[in-house]
Amino acid sequence: MGRKKSQIPGLFITLEGIEGSGKSTQISHLAQVLIQAGHRILQTREPGGTATAEAIRHILLTASSHEPVAPQTEALLILAARCQHVTHRILPALQQGAVVLCDRFSDSTFAYQGFARGLDLQWLRAANDIATGGLTPDLTLVLDLPVSIGLARRRSDRGEQNRLDRETERFHRKVRRGFLALAAEEPGRMRIVNANRPAQEVQDELTEIVVGWIARQRRRR
Repeated sequence: MGRKKSQIPGLFITLEGIEGSGKSTQISHLAQVLIQAGHRILQTREPGGTATAEAIRHILLTASSHEPVAPQTEALLILAARCQHVTHRILPALQQGAVVLCDRFSDSTFAYQGFARGLDLQWLRAANDIATGGLTPDLTLVLDLPVSIGLARRRSDRGEQNRLDRETERFHRKVRRGFLALAAEEPGRMRIVNANRPAQEVQDELTEIVVGWIARQRRRR
């Protein structure tokens, strides 16, 4: 399942960020813009994307406080869901030349389970490579904003919070620092976008970045 970019015609774009950063809203807008521009689009999310992966998502987000989920268990469940997702949805779409837009992928694992949970990043990267066959996003957009604002948005958007929403603010600050550190390591792939602005401004910047980037990639192929 290993991926060589020259052998797969599709493009793989991921959106990342802390809770409340607006990824789900923005990825839907991007999908519509790209569909109207004539691109074949797969819009998907993690954990999830297939029936099995969505079942794992339910376990991850609704686990009982009477049986805390160990960090290693959490990571392995996420990687199992990702393996299903890549095998049955993402890779086939890329092989057919689609632009895949995914709400979270491997960088979330490194930020949440690595930087915030304290699991070894080298182990996580090795396990992720096994789960994905080495598949890496071509472009990752990190929607960044202060944790306090992101969490306030989540509380106003939903009445019921999931297991990750109930984590401490300190935990979410570690997640944010993780995303920023990862972006600093890979500036060619990961771009930070200021999400602490009106949604329309963020949407306009994301559209400009993605449309221009896709055009450049198509010219090179």
